[in-house]
Amino acid sequence: MSENAWTRWPSREALGRAGTTRPRRLLAWAVRVLVIGLLLWGAYNQKHAGVWTGLAAAAGVIAVGFLAWGFFRTTYQHRLVPSLLLLAALMGLAVAAEASGFTALALVVWCGCGITALERLPLAAATPVTSAGLAAYSAFNHDVWLTTAASVTGMALAGYVMRLDAEARGNAQRLLDQERAARAAEAQSAALGERARIAREIHDVLAHSLSAQLVHLEAARLLIETGADRERILERVVAARGMARDGLAETRQALSALRGELTPLEDFLGELVSGAEGAAVTVTGEPRPLPAEASQAVRRVAQEALTNVRKHAQGAKVDLRLDYSEHQVTLNVRDSGGRPGDLTGSGGGYGLLGMRERAELLGGSLDAGPAEEGFVVTLKVPV
Repeated sequence: MSENAWTRWPSREALGRAGTTRPRRLLAWAVRVLVIGLLLWGAYNQKHAGVWTGLAAAAGVIAVGFLAWGFFRTTYQHRLVPSLLLLAALMGLAVAAEASGFTALALVVWCGCGITALERLPLAAATPVTSAGLAAYSAFNHDVWLTTAASVTGMALAGYVMRLDAEARGNAQRLLDQERAARAAEAQSAALGERARIAREIHDVLAHSLSAQLVHLEAARLLIETGADRERILERVVAARGMARDGLAETRQALSALRGELTPLEDFLGELVSGAEGAAVTVTGEPRPLPAEASQAVRRVAQEALTNVRKHAQGAKVDLRLDYSEHQVTLNVRDSGGRPGDLTGSGGGYGLLGMRERAELLGGSLDAGPAEEGFVVTLKVPV
């Protein structure tokens, strides 16, 4: 056995009551009460014991109980010197009890000191204490030597087995605490992830909706400043109102997505391009339900790409292609190019950076850039 094993204390989990079942605790207390009751009964019924002697014996039993309680506390706190001093006091009381004729009390205290020392102290300190306690028991026990030797051996083994049992219980309790901590950390991480997801959804809805409204409202302001006719100004205001209505619908969709109530992706893209002139959706592969995060990524990228077309390439034809493959889904948004909007640089919105971050969070990728004709956005998300 290594030196560390000789000097190591039993763990606090092993010395404490955590992990001990209620029936086991009740049984332990019942045994203690029974032993104390038998000792008091024996003290009062000794032939030579009078009232005062019996009271002195009862006081001795109570003192033993308080010292034992203190020993349990100091060993739980891993305080070696106070623990040894309390054991010395207990053995001293046992010597006094033997000298006063209360042999049963003395023998129980010596055995108890030997067993509990082996259970609760480092082995380097427990071995001499156990040896002294069991040696005193052997010296004053009146049984034949073979019975005494068997009793001493059995009590030493019992103390060591109790130590191993307590260590096993302590290890199980530590593992249980670690598992609970891991579950709590996992739950906290999931909560933070869900909060981040909600924040992304709210940001995306607001960025898309408000950016589009800002384009039309800013265009209306410029038309008013340049003295444009009423119909052109009204057209922009009506468009902004439509964007606000669409934003409300998108907010409801985002809330439905957070509840897991997503409409099919193909239907969503069809509705998205239904009000855009010159836009079409093509779906290839076998359509299937996607995880909520992947589905939302495709939806947001499609929305942002169409918004960018309206801002930077008015009048362009837009082709949305959604491809389902075995391990990923690919969205390709290609426009044919067109004239810049009235305010090409207005309304930063979610932007390509935000779309790329969303894709990378899912382990996917997003490529965006000019093509031979127009602009192309390609999103790939593993599923």
